[in-house]
Amino acid sequence: MDNIEQKQSVLEEQIYQISMLVAGNFGLQEVLDRLAEAAVKVTHTTACSIRLLDEDAGKLNMRSTYGLSEQYRNKGPVTRKDPVIKQAFEGDAVVIDDMRIDDRIIYPEATMAEGLVSQLTVAMKFKDQPIGVLRLYSPEPARFDEDAIRIARLVASQCAIAITNARLYAQAIEGAKMAEQMRLGAVIQRRMIPERAPCLQGLDVAAIYQPCYQVGGDLYDFLQAGEKVLVTGIADVIGKGIPAAIMMSMFRGTLRAYADGGYGRHSMEEVVDRLNKAACRECRDGEFITLFVAQIDVENNTLTYCSCGHEPAMLLRNNTIVELDKGGLVLGVMPEAEYAVTTIQFQQDDLLLMYTDGLIDAMNFEGQTWGRDRLIETLKQCPCCSTDQLIHNILGYRRRFVGLASQTDDTSIVAIRRDDTANPCEDSDCGCHGQSSGSGR
Repeated sequence: MDNIEQKQSVLEEQIYQISMLVAGNFGLQEVLDRLAEAAVKVTHTTACSIRLLDEDAGKLNMRSTYGLSEQYRNKGPVTRKDPVIKQAFEGDAVVIDDMRIDDRIIYPEATMAEGLVSQLTVAMKFKDQPIGVLRLYSPEPARFDEDAIRIARLVASQCAIAITNARLYAQAIEGAKMAEQMRLGAVIQRRMIPERAPCLQGLDVAAIYQPCYQVGGDLYDFLQAGEKVLVTGIADVIGKGIPAAIMMSMFRGTLRAYADGGYGRHSMEEVVDRLNKAACRECRDGEFITLFVAQIDVENNTLTYCSCGHEPAMLLRNNTIVELDKGGLVLGVMPEAEYAVTTIQFQQDDLLLMYTDGLIDAMNFEGQTWGRDRLIETLKQCPCCSTDQLIHNILGYRRRFVGLASQTDDTSIVAIRRDDTANPCEDSDCGCHGQSSGSGR
């Protein structure tokens, strides 16, 4: 094998090694360091630098070198307005035969201190878009000829693919981490939603939560404030994903801290006021919480409620709908906001329906929302069924309307019917308390 064949064989082997970086799953910095070394060996030069373009800043950041000192690496910034960079991004291979006397060199002192004389700059592009430059250096003047340019272009094209692949691999790793965080966040959030509706004599209760994404901002909860008193609330944190879930978690803890047993010591006005002030402390610009909270006294047949910017709950009585819309602003906007609390009768066969706006805002493929009118029609068609069956009927009618159209908001529903025949056991030691009288999640 003659000398030319040996060089060709070595070149092919080195190009093959670079192609392995293209196909492999490596971290970006590892790829850059290997490429810088491979570029020097393939081209039989002295040193190499790889700069990657920062589109936002318009700068080319030094990301890897081979054969260059730390001082040279940190000699100063290079922008895409640099004449050599600009020419390379236009598609030229820029050869500088003597950097000591070429006025395009912006750091001549650093170049001479490093002992560099000639330079070759080629752009690294992916899908015709520049992502950086590959630079080769030599202590010899006029070192780079057409063969060197051809090899440098080949190496640069492989570098661009390898760098892009490494970036995509890093994104895939980050995406997998995020997916796992989302999964764990969803598990935690599910634990915050009651698994079962409460069992209270005289009330038929059911509830359901359907997240649009893995985690979201809907919340409902139940608290038994006495043997004959049930407190329930439904809330919607404005936002999506993990931030909304974090805010929802905070709000649930606050709701329970203020409300659990607090209704025996504080009025609903005081509890809502405290919830609002807590939300004002936690919410940032553009964030707020809607809430509908109700206290049902089975013994006195009353329902006391406050709607804080939430979708008005519905009271179905004798096939007539009454909207429960008294209250005040959303929570988290004005610490000094005042809230009105209203008490109405909650008699035998009365039905309370609470929900988040994802229920009625669901759209079909034509962009039409299911809407409150269709919800009311569904309620009137099911005046006597159990709350569990009612919720499933509501979701069934809505599903029939929206079809397979994707949705962008969570859906939560709580239904409570006053029914003297529900949960007839009066023995508090029998173990029925806390068991399901309807659906949970």
